[in-house]
Amino acid sequence: MNQTAMSALLPAYSDGVTLCLAELLQYKNQTVRWLPPAHSIWSQLNGQHVSRHKGRGMNFAEVRPYQPGDDIRSIDWRVTARTGKAHTKLFTEEREQPVMMLIDLSSNMQFGSQLLLKSVQAAHFSSLISWLTVTEKDRIGAVIYNGHSLVECKPTARQQGPLRLINALIASHKESLEHIQKPNLVSFAEALKHLHYLCPKGSDIIVISDFYHLYNQDKQRLTQLRHHNRMQFVQIYDPLEQGQTQYRGREYVTDNKRSAWLDFSSKKTRQAIEQSYYQHQEFIEHLAKSLAIPLHKLSAAKTLTHQLTQMGGRK
Repeated sequence: MNQTAMSALLPAYSDGVTLCLAELLQYKNQTVRWLPPAHSIWSQLNGQHVSRHKGRGMNFAEVRPYQPGDDIRSIDWRVTARTGKAHTKLFTEEREQPVMMLIDLSSNMQFGSQLLLKSVQAAHFSSLISWLTVTEKDRIGAVIYNGHSLVECKPTARQQGPLRLINALIASHKESLEHIQKPNLVSFAEALKHLHYLCPKGSDIIVISDFYHLYNQDKQRLTQLRHHNRMQFVQIYDPLEQGQTQYRGREYVTDNKRSAWLDFSSKKTRQAIEQSYYQHQEFIEHLAKSLAIPLHKLSAAKTLTHQLTQMGGRK
């Protein structure tokens, strides 16, 4: 794709590589497009933040046959009269449910072959989630991991939460780009540990990453987080990682551990890249399934709004 065509497809205010305040603030005005009941990734991730606890609350849930111990004030007399058997009304009680994100901006995420770096897409998605969260009167918090430092954003309500998060994303992303050739000093496992300590019980946790720094030994920490919270994985990927590219030629590539010249005109090279990706994908999908953690995917080669609209957000 030539530079002019790519620029036409980029999100507003974005160059696809760096982050600025304007490109992340734009999602504040787009939240209504993906609030439930729109069937977007947000409605899959978040739902309505309704507690599983059932009692005498504000929102009617269902009617079921009366059981010993039910509050007689909740008896549905119409259904009871119609069926000849006592029935009780049940209600859902809405409670504040903080949303906590673990956002990966490490060197592996500083990659993009077509439109955006994976890290930029992760930041865009994080911004949208933060504005959606406070729109629904909940608190937003995060741990931002870039391989060199960890930034904690404690759960905060109203506009202060997203604004603090956005500024932290911009600073952390800039640091990651400046240290892209340096080895990681902080592990993803350490980020999970910080998330565990920072996260209030009963939170919605969203881990946003390509998951190349996630290993089997992290399963115990994920299990602990999953035990007290609702957890989701959002995987950011690039088509080139799947061996999908129209480019034919030799290119020097690195993953900050190894460097090599790759011949993309060779079918064998493209197949090897594809095989490596699907081995990684099999591991992530197996890990997520074993922990009952839903796994969602977002491409760095398409704008976030385009992908969410395809999923069913309001146009």
